Amino acid sequence: MTILTRSAGPRQRTGAEPPPVPWQGMIWVTWRQHRALLISVLVTFAAAVAGLLVVGLKVHRDYAILSAACHPATSPACAGFSNFFNTTDWHDGNGIRVAVLAAPALLAMFAGPAVVAREFERGTFRYAWTQGIGRVRWTVTKLALLGTVVTVAALVISQLFTWLFEPFLTTQQLSVLTPTVFDTQGVVYAAWTLTALCLGVFLGALIRRILPAMAATLAGYLGLTALTWFFFHYHYPVTTFWPMQLFEAGWLLLLSAALVAGTVRLVRHRTV
Repeated sequence: MTILTRSAGPRQRTGAEPPPVPWQGMIWVTWRQHRALLISVLVTFAAAVAGLLVVGLKVHRDYAILSAACHPATSPACAGFSNFFNTTDWHDGNGIRVAVLAAPALLAMFAGPAVVAREFERGTFRYAWTQGIGRVRWTVTKLALLGTVVTVAALVISQLFTWLFEPFLTTQQLSVLTPTVFDTQGVVYAAWTLTALCLGVFLGALIRRILPAMAATLAGYLGLTALTWFFFHYHYPVTTFWPMQLFEAGWLLLLSAALVAGTVRLVRHRTV
C-alpha cells in the first residue's frame, strides 16, 4: 500500500522560528507606542516654523526701514528707528534665541528617558521582546524613527532662526562664533538635538526609572553644554565658522553613536 504524504507548508512546520516582523510593521508599532511624542514634536515644529516666519519677516522689514532711515546716520529718524529695533525687535529675537537653545534640553529631559525607561518601569518590555521583533531591532527602530524626526525638524528650525537672527549680528555687535549664536546655526543645532535625545534614551535605559532619568538627563546635558561653551570652543583645532561647525557636529554625532551603542548593549543584556 502506498502512503501519500504532503509536505508541511510554512504554517505546518513545528519547532521553526517565526519570521521576523518586517521593518514596516516595526515602524507602525513605534508610531503606535510613541504617537503622542511624535505628534507633539510635529505640532511644536509647525508652530515654531510659523512663529519664526512671522517674527523673521517683521525683523527683516524693520531692519530694512532702519537701514534706509540711517542714511545719514545722524538723522533724527535713524535714532528713533534704531531705538525701536534695539528694544522691541531685539526683545523678540533674543527671546526666540533662548527658546531655541532650550529646546534640545527640554527634548532630552521629557522625551528621551521615556523611550526605553517606560517599558522597563512598567514591565511591558517582556511582552514587546517576544512579538517577533527582538529587543535589538525594537530599540534600533525606535531610535532611528525618533532620531530622524527630531534631527530633520531641528535642522529646519536652525536654518529659519539663522535667517531671522542675521540683522542682530550687526546691531548687537555679535558674531556667528559667539557660543550662544554658533550653536543655533549651521548643522550643529541638529547635532545637539540628536545628542540630547540619545543621551535621554541612554540614561533611561541605564536608570530604568523615568523621573530619576529625567533629572540625570537634564544635568548631563547642561554639563555637556557648559563644557563645550567654556572649554572646547577655545581649544578647537579650527577657528573659522564652517570648519568649527563640522568639527563640533562630528564629535556630537560620534557621541550620539556611542550613546546608541550603549543603549543597545543595556537592552541586549537586560534579563527578562
